[in-house]
Amino acid sequence: MLFQIYGSTSGTQILGWVAVFVGLIVMNEIARRTKTGGIIVLVIIPTILLVYFIGIQFGAFGGHNNPTYEYMNGWFHYAKLYAADIGCVGFMMIKYKWSIGKEQWFKVFPFLIVAINILIAVVSDLESAMAAFKITGNFAGAWWASNEGVFIYGGWWNLVNALAGIINIFCMTSWWNIYTSKDQKDMLWPDMTIWFIIAYDLWNFEYTYLNLPTHTWYCGVALLLAPTFANALWNRGGWIQNRANTLAIWCMFAQVFPLFQISKSFSVMPTIYGGAEAAGLKAIDMYDAAIGLYNSGMGKTSMAGDVVAQMGITADPRAQGVIAILAIAANVVCIAVIFKRAKKMGINPYKSDVWVGTHDYEEAAARME
Repeated sequence: MLFQIYGSTSGTQILGWVAVFVGLIVMNEIARRTKTGGIIVLVIIPTILLVYFIGIQFGAFGGHNNPTYEYMNGWFHYAKLYAADIGCVGFMMIKYKWSIGKEQWFKVFPFLIVAINILIAVVSDLESAMAAFKITGNFAGAWWASNEGVFIYGGWWNLVNALAGIINIFCMTSWWNIYTSKDQKDMLWPDMTIWFIIAYDLWNFEYTYLNLPTHTWYCGVALLLAPTFANALWNRGGWIQNRANTLAIWCMFAQVFPLFQISKSFSVMPTIYGGAEAAGLKAIDMYDAAIGLYNSGMGKTSMAGDVVAQMGITADPRAQGVIAILAIAANVVCIAVIFKRAKKMGINPYKSDVWVGTHDYEEAAARME
């Protein structure tokens, strides 16, 4: 089991997941189908929210009592939102051939933005592993408190997943072969097939499971499945666009309504927090203790483990370890198949299409302008 879903809140936990999954798909469809929809969802709304976020800093909209300020005021949250949104706008520039979007050299932008985001996540994994090492002198596992107000159990699984993330960057092939669909609805990357998508989804799920554990029911399951679902059923070749759009949309929602994913009704605890659900503990119950340790400079000390133990939580990292091994295995297999196919075809896999002839590639290529 990956999550603790049972008891009186199981219904709202499942309902919350379905609402997020369906909402992301619907909003992505609004953003991708027309220029107007894309501009509203990915340009106008983020701009309005920027004014809102700045106003909060100056005391408007509730100031320090605003949930955004109280729970999501770290620079990382804002950077993640607008970095994702910049990626979406860049993809729109390519899709609609706006300005530099029509230039061949700019077609490497999707690879660069995805690679940068993967590297940021790799750094987070390494930070967690080193926090555990600082506390215990090994990578067997240790609790520490992050600036997210979350108790994280770092260990060797973070190192394994960091390596999987680095490999995943090189599982992206044919960096410059990016196209617009015939119907002008999508930016297509035909060579980004199910091989990469599965390797990425396993790696990214583990990243959220390890580093954003109290949010991962939504940002690690619903958010990852939404673009994969769309790519599989009606938007072949458009996965990276779907992924960027849904990520930006989720970040906007989470920034404005942070209590949704940590509330008593909708939050879901992963199994690393052994016994939390049975004891009625939710993410919001641990927030103040975790953020207090972080702000006091004691977040990466053995005190974090003491506080967690006082709550009656026992670390259960088995799922973390298993998923880390699955993630690196998937990425090793993917990169091995890529090199094997490239060698057989006599091509550079980062300049030419590797997956020509596969079902995914041919369906996506048939949609090209």
